Amino acid sequence: MAKFSTTMEEELVDGKVDWRGRTAVRHKHGGMKVSLLVLGAFAFENMATLSLAVNLVSYFNGIMHYELPDAANMVTNYAGVSYMLSIVVAVLADTLIGRYKSVVFSGLFECLGLALLTIQAHYRSLKPAICNLYDKNAVCEKIKGSHEAFLFIGLYLLAFGSAGLKASLPSHGADQFDERNPKEARQMSSFFNGLLLAICIGGSVSLTFNVWIQDSKGWDWGFGISTIAIVCATIVFAFGLPLYRIHVAQRTNSLIEILQVYIAAIRNRNLPLPADSEELYEIEQDKEAAMDIEFLPHRDIFRFLDKAAIERKSNDVQSEKPKVPSPWKLCRVTQVENAKIILSMIPIFCCTIIMTLCLAQLQTFSVQQGFTMDTRIAKHFNIPPASLPIIPVAFLLILIPFYDQICVPLLRKLTGIPTGVTHLQRIGVGLVLSSISMAIAAIIEVKRKNVARDNNMLDAVPGVQPLPLSIFWLSFQYFVFGIADMFTYVGLLEFFYSEAPKGLKATSTCFLWCSMAIGYFISSIMVQLVNRATKNVTASGGWLAGNNINRNHLNLFYLLLSLLSLLNFFVYLVVSKRYKYRLQSPAVKGVDSQ
Repeated sequence: MAKFSTTMEEELVDGKVDWRGRTAVRHKHGGMKVSLLVLGAFAFENMATLSLAVNLVSYFNGIMHYELPDAANMVTNYAGVSYMLSIVVAVLADTLIGRYKSVVFSGLFECLGLALLTIQAHYRSLKPAICNLYDKNAVCEKIKGSHEAFLFIGLYLLAFGSAGLKASLPSHGADQFDERNPKEARQMSSFFNGLLLAICIGGSVSLTFNVWIQDSKGWDWGFGISTIAIVCATIVFAFGLPLYRIHVAQRTNSLIEILQVYIAAIRNRNLPLPADSEELYEIEQDKEAAMDIEFLPHRDIFRFLDKAAIERKSNDVQSEKPKVPSPWKLCRVTQVENAKIILSMIPIFCCTIIMTLCLAQLQTFSVQQGFTMDTRIAKHFNIPPASLPIIPVAFLLILIPFYDQICVPLLRKLTGIPTGVTHLQRIGVGLVLSSISMAIAAIIEVKRKNVARDNNMLDAVPGVQPLPLSIFWLSFQYFVFGIADMFTYVGLLEFFYSEAPKGLKATSTCFLWCSMAIGYFISSIMVQLVNRATKNVTASGGWLAGNNINRNHLNLFYLLLSLLSLLNFFVYLVVSKRYKYRLQSPAVKGVDSQ
């Protein structure tokens, strides 16, 4: 009987419940098979949105008549807001509604946003009149007033829904594994590689079928297909409810607790630090508390934060009942250690922002380059410029399984690290490749402009008068950046999730989306700053000014990004070597000790 009881206890998964609120059972709930539903939902979500990320510039520029730089900024602002909102949704998921409900509600918001965009794209009365932007004598009126408001409502409902799915799907998938179990810790690493594979599978459909629909059948059909894909994503995800390990939403907000540490440390800044860390405040740890409350040991780094855990001596000796300390004046040692974990990750976080700055250009200006080039791949078939990212995506469909099933086991034997290489090493490889990608982009743009100049086609109409240069020249920059994606973004997801405090697991994966959001916002600002700085030194009125990309200086902009990326990599080398704080877990011990 005792043996049976022990076996049942071993199969229970602490901290996770089933859909009825009972403690999850290891072989009944969660695991790799159940996580496939999460990966399937993620694939459908990317099928719906990836084509929009690379092709919306054409929609805003060609249909809504925004100028090219404004259209590019609209896309990067939309992407930035979407990724930033993921933090808000993640906090709600962690503290209030739970990750499962967060995914379902977000799917509904995304469906609504896409439905509104479908309606606007379908009815002519909601769009500007058709006009040729490249005709110098044409007066093209861009969308305005209530129609523009309709566009932004649909666009940012889509952004909010997409933010919720990106915030909660990866974390909910990771919840299906137990970090403390060595076997499941390895499966979790495969799951994060599977996330990128799901992106590639959904993205390959999006970049071919969806883009073809948008360009050939119309944007109403394009938005409609994306709406159907999100409906499928929501249904596939919801189907797994009885099989999931569900994270129980904590009613306390871990971000607020970290803010309390900084406020308390500032308030106690004049108090001397005790020589013995045992004198710092911590609640008493007993068997009952240990089951529900997290306890972390004190570490001798960022000692200024330790002042948040210094107890002030009370002069009121007559009071028999001890006063409950204000959390804004006194914090637990564990609470302080959680704040140290987040603080130690910020330099790594900052070093990855510039990679999204580079990605934004491939999603905007590189697509516009493609419209000026020869898109034929057969006598009667042209590849849409927005479909170019299919080249690295197709390569990654082969490379990811090869890396996960062959490279990782071999590297694991050599290094003894469950993931083959450390997350920090993986991120560094991607940062180098992003710099190389931008350098290649600069070289290709020089070649493209030389072809335009040599053939007297600087004022050629894109799509109508293509340059005698194949669009596949652009595939080199996409190819290298696609590999960089595999290393950096997946490495970041694993790094943030494995390092984050227990109460910030869902929010931690949003650090990646937040990094991308800042990168997109910086891209919008940088385009404007570059245009202003170069306005009086170039004949085109700025490196990126106007709609004629043949007379711009996009090559210099790409070169600038390449140099900034290279400088950023050297900064990252210093930062990663100084990364000191490591929350050791038996299952992942040594993963990031670099």
